[in-house]
Amino acid sequence: MAVPESIPIAHEPDSRTSTIGRFSGGQFFASITYAFPDGFAMGDGWEEHKQLFVVLHRFDPEGHHQESDIWCAGTWAEQRLRPYGVQSVVARADARLQELLAGLREREYVGIAVRPFQLTAAGVTFGLITECHGEDGDGEADWAELYPDGLGFSAPWDGEYDT
Repeated sequence: MAVPESIPIAHEPDSRTSTIGRFSGGQFFASITYAFPDGFAMGDGWEEHKQLFVVLHRFDPEGHHQESDIWCAGTWAEQRLRPYGVQSVVARADARLQELLAGLREREYVGIAVRPFQLTAAGVTFGLITECHGEDGDGEADWAELYPDGLGFSAPWDGEYDT
């Protein structure tokens, strides 16, 4: 089954899609996610390259990407040095996410349907990116993945994700 023009994403409270929905300007997908820069090769010092991002993607009512607010709260190495308190990387990320969500007027948490998009920030790919195999895909299904969160969407395109 081909990738639909707009890909449904189900709102699931207490899961990785708990901060998605609609607001007065359209639709949104917000998350906190760790990511390495594109092309990073694991090795010594990896902790300095693993960054925690706060992401807010905004879409119009039809699911076209409008803009993204992407902010780096710090690295895994920083989080390990200061794991607790309001200055920890995770606490800063949580505070920033709450600030961004508070700025969405008439916000409601519900399922959304958005079109594929892609951008790069801080050397990291962000977006909902499709992978289509066509008829000669050796039986592999078409799918879409949210980067860098690692959420995969596929047929029956009901909004549920795999990791």
